[in-house]
Amino acid sequence: MQHEAGHEARAPARFRFEITARDERARQGVITTPRGRIRTPAFMPVGTAATVKAMLPESVRATGADILLGNTYHLMLRPSAERIADLGGLHRFMNWERPILTDSGGFQVMSLAALRKLSEEGVRFASHIDGSRHMLSPERSMEIQCLLGSDIVMAFDECTPWPAEEMVARASMELSMRWAERSRAAFGDRPGYALFGIQQGSVYHDQRAESAARLREIGFDGYALGGLAVGEGQAVMFDVLDYAPGQLPEDKPRYLMGVGKPDDIVGAVQRGVDMFDCVLPSRSGRTGQGWTARGPVNLRNARHRDDPRPLEEDCDCPACRGYSRAYLHHVIRADEIIGSMLLTWHNLAYYQQLMQGLRDAIGAGTLESFAARFHARRAEGDIPPVS
Repeated sequence: MQHEAGHEARAPARFRFEITARDERARQGVITTPRGRIRTPAFMPVGTAATVKAMLPESVRATGADILLGNTYHLMLRPSAERIADLGGLHRFMNWERPILTDSGGFQVMSLAALRKLSEEGVRFASHIDGSRHMLSPERSMEIQCLLGSDIVMAFDECTPWPAEEMVARASMELSMRWAERSRAAFGDRPGYALFGIQQGSVYHDQRAESAARLREIGFDGYALGGLAVGEGQAVMFDVLDYAPGQLPEDKPRYLMGVGKPDDIVGAVQRGVDMFDCVLPSRSGRTGQGWTARGPVNLRNARHRDDPRPLEEDCDCPACRGYSRAYLHHVIRADEIIGSMLLTWHNLAYYQQLMQGLRDAIGAGTLESFAARFHARRAEGDIPPVS
């Protein structure tokens, strides 16, 4: 592939995953990369366009994040993978020196509906920005992600729609497996970098098993569970997670793409998932919603107008340490930028605190009681101010 990104030298090192503790199906572990260690279970903040919205990179790191997620589709369109490569790669471009995982772009182009045409070769689509035409194939997706300098590259797949009849799901899964093989061949041998395959098969046990077997045969550094969190609901997702992670290799990281809400994460960790990403904490931060141990809090609500308490009493983030609910309510209602900044910081800090709590509980063998306390506090709900 042409001018691979990250013009700085990187010492070749093997991508490694070590499981350090278990509690039933849950795993505590460490992923080792040349750019740093990733503690698992891990939550990856989403930096779609080379930025986590409303946050500086050092602020994201201060919340406890070990890794960020970037988006192939958006970066290939603007500013382009080639331009980022010429500027030294995505890490240098966005001032984030720790690991980055990039998705393949498949989910975004499949979401374009009328603007895209699917074939065995890949997906032809029109840019949502300017209407320009592009082809995204397994080979091109690998090229883009390598130009970006991604530490963890995702195989190109078709995200199976929901709901999908069995025959539709099978055709989609089989196409994704052929694309997985092409992705593996195009990725090649890149010491220090990792390629993850993506299991498909919708909600069909036999298709998930077949997909997992095919991915294991091809051979990947990690494995994602695709085609979930696409509208099927938590109960159906958990039904699939009751068996699907166990179909994947025991000694490799397992990544549930696009998940999610805190209770989704806790349930998925209990079922053996190691990695997560979601736009929810940062998107919520821009719409006035704060995530807390007692559930989401809408700071636009008038009941916060005169409340001198912090958003969360035992949180040490800047929003909770230095500002009241009354202030957060004011700046959010006034559409001041600081409102998005403070709430996004808090939400990302809450997610990282949750992940640390999960890691600690697995290490101590107390995950079941941790989950019970988690659900009990959420059931209590937010406590209103004393009148």
